[in-house]
Amino acid sequence: MSFHKLDFKEITENEMKNRSQKFYYQMKSRRTVRDFSDRSVPLEILESCIKTAGLAPSGANKQPWSFVLVQDPDIKKKIRFAAEAEEKEFYSHRATKEWLEDLNQFGTDWHKPFLEKAPYLIVIFKQVLDADYDKPRKNYYVNESVGIAAGFLLAAIHNAGLVSLTHTPSPMKFLQKILKRPENERAFLLIPVGYPADSAEVPVIRKKSFEDIIVTI
Repeated sequence: MSFHKLDFKEITENEMKNRSQKFYYQMKSRRTVRDFSDRSVPLEILESCIKTAGLAPSGANKQPWSFVLVQDPDIKKKIRFAAEAEEKEFYSHRATKEWLEDLNQFGTDWHKPFLEKAPYLIVIFKQVLDADYDKPRKNYYVNESVGIAAGFLLAAIHNAGLVSLTHTPSPMKFLQKILKRPENERAFLLIPVGYPADSAEVPVIRKKSFEDIIVTI
């Protein structure tokens, strides 16, 4: 392993404060959207967002992730059909009463038209094993690493001026089959991306206060 000097340019405390506050207010405006426009988005924008996600830190730098960018209408239709089948079971049989009560505020059900309407779907797969060797090797802190990369991706999408949805139909094994992913991968997150529909609405929700989430010792 070789090393090189860290490329770090120090900025003033005032600039640090300005940057941190600007980013906070930018991310404060991010909302999960379920009503998408079918308006096209240049592919290079999505590619840049995924490149950003690929810069996330990971356990032992294993980078245990793959990002499948879906724009083919036929594949999106297959994903919608399979996802709605799982979601119908969830809403009808699998979900507990408490879980459904918690979801009521969002007005959701098993119908998922956004899986076809959004111009892109990004499916994040976690690599439970590293297959780049003659014999597969263990990856470390896979869920934590892929979760951080997903956070990078959501921030990059919002920064680019687009909207997204974190969708987790359960189980998600159908994604591995439809997208023909190798055996060492498991679907982690399904993210529709695009512009919001002109009529898009979002529920009025409350985030926890700063005092509720911080402990300073």
